[in-house]
Amino acid sequence: MTQERQGAGQPQDYVAYLLRLWREKGRKTIRWRASLEDPHSGEKLGFAHLDELVAFLRQRTGQVSPAESLMKAERTPKMGSESKEGGSE
Repeated sequence: MTQERQGAGQPQDYVAYLLRLWREKGRKTIRWRASLEDPHSGEKLGFAHLDELVAFLRQRTGQVSPAESLMKAERTPKMGSESKEGGSE
């Protein structure tokens, strides 16, 4: 997909895609499929699951899912949580 950027290293302010959704029926299941098409280049991306589509869009926009945010918070050391208040040692 083309990346419209203001300059090198700058985040994008605008992204456009044509989104297509359809259902595919299997023997026992019905699954939603998706594709995104870049209207400028015509490049297409296909997604077998809607979760993949959402993950791609989150990554593309720099957004983090609540689960990813929680995982990062658990790995980040809590500063000052063990420090004593009010006095010096």
